[in-house]
Amino acid sequence: MVAEDDEKQAELARRYLEREGHTVVVVRDGREALDHLHRAAPDLLVLDVMMPRLDGLDVVRSLRAEGHELPVLMLTARSTEDDLLLGLDLGADDYLTKPYSPRELVARVRTLLRRAARTAPGRAPAPDPVLRVGALTVDPDRHLVTVDGAEVVCTPGEFRILAALAAQPGRVFSRQLLLAELHGFDRFISARTVDVHILNLRKKIEADPRAPARLLTVYGVGYKLTAGAVRG
Repeated sequence: MVAEDDEKQAELARRYLEREGHTVVVVRDGREALDHLHRAAPDLLVLDVMMPRLDGLDVVRSLRAEGHELPVLMLTARSTEDDLLLGLDLGADDYLTKPYSPRELVARVRTLLRRAARTAPGRAPAPDPVLRVGALTVDPDRHLVTVDGAEVVCTPGEFRILAALAAQPGRVFSRQLLLAELHGFDRFISARTVDVHILNLRKKIEADPRAPARLLTVYGVGYKLTAGAVRG
């Protein structure tokens, strides 16, 4: 559920979250948020602080007083330390300050849902979020890459590309698809930017970057990630 009185902000959040595969209900004020929460059981609440009738701080205060353990991600234009601490002290699980990247919102929601699935009583354990392709691992939650057990330091852009490839090993990604993964991380992005990231990644994950065994070029199409050979 998204509780946001700004129509454009609510629509942007709804569109990005639905694109991720979530079913989204939008409410416009704090009172409506509580009423809906008492009728339904959403998996997570994206909650704006500044709302009419009842603000977001009062909503989360009421939820926690009633014993609800629903994950709450708060959105606010406020950015002072006191405001951030108050929201967290009341029981919010995470905080985003406006203006925020919709892609960051989606990533935070994904992390909170994984955490809730791992800790909810009576639920089966959540799938392991770590992506494994041969001896290469990519851990999105910890922003960690390892090859043969050794940590590899990646820039944000390199990590986004590698995580996308590792999520679907063997699939060929066009440069255009990989550009979409870089949106918001690289100020100036082009097809050449993708090529540079690929070259740098090969230096980090390949035994011989000039003869890659993992991160392969599919000429005329794009790139794919395979299990490859053990780095020696």
